[in-house]
Amino acid sequence: MNLPGQVSKKVIVTGAAGRTGSLVFSLLDTDPRFDVVGLVRSEESARKLIAKTDCLLEEVVVSDVTQMQFGNVQDRDTCPWPHPLDNAEAMVICTSAVPQVSKYSLIKAILKIPINILTRKKAINFRDLKFKYKPGQHPEMVDYVGVKKQIDFAKTLGVKHVVLVSSMGVLDPNNFLNQIGKDKYGNGHGDILIWKRKAEKYLCASGLQFTIIHPGGLVDTEPCKQDLVLDVDDVLMKMEKKSISRGDVASLCIAALTESGDRSVSFDCIGKQRDAAEGGESPIISADEAFRLFLLTGKTADYTLGPTGM
Repeated sequence: MNLPGQVSKKVIVTGAAGRTGSLVFSLLDTDPRFDVVGLVRSEESARKLIAKTDCLLEEVVVSDVTQMQFGNVQDRDTCPWPHPLDNAEAMVICTSAVPQVSKYSLIKAILKIPINILTRKKAINFRDLKFKYKPGQHPEMVDYVGVKKQIDFAKTLGVKHVVLVSSMGVLDPNNFLNQIGKDKYGNGHGDILIWKRKAEKYLCASGLQFTIIHPGGLVDTEPCKQDLVLDVDDVLMKMEKKSISRGDVASLCIAALTESGDRSVSFDCIGKQRDAAEGGESPIISADEAFRLFLLTGKTADYTLGPTGM
């Protein structure tokens, strides 16, 4: 609810029914500084978001980003978009291709658990599992084509600032995440990090203000319990632990909307458990403060890095 006389900033959150997107949507929905609209892929996703956040029906729009056909402002009569999306000032893109585990590989992994335990190995080795994507929902379509469509639509709407949640590890084409969706011969719909990197470059060249966030491994732990470490160009991939709470990533998205000024920036982020020698008793700084401190460094990702084609 807005305070009397307060003008809120309208923000579109895409992928709003997802595990990270719903957290971003919820934070914005309960913040009087913002007026939020969630974009979801299906009516089922819309029901899921409404049940999870108790938001209003008019705050949710159904549109598969891989099939977006919204035209230019001049085409409004022939190629309309839902009116709740009008007058948006910012967009937070949380869409991502989501792999599904092969049931056969999961059964094999479960059957190997007793042997793995006896030989003191991990009960289940994640890398032994096989994954696939739903038809039309693989990385090229969702993380590249779909993101490009969202960026183009943002420009059509007159959005000024796009926050894109991507992934850390994008500089390494051999990253395990790129193998998901491929067979043992390297065929299939994979390369999720490569497609994400290409979409990032498209956003950088769009003329829009941008904030690109590269989280480490996303975990469903309580936010605001670890120090947020921000850096660039996969430097944090060298850390032993490279995870971050989804809630902390959501808070960084809000920080990007409120603290960026007119700056465009791209950065990596992880959470770090603080020990006693590092001031274990002092309060954890907020995502806002962590982002402000990072901006003071003047760092941003170098998009000349990475193999040719990325």
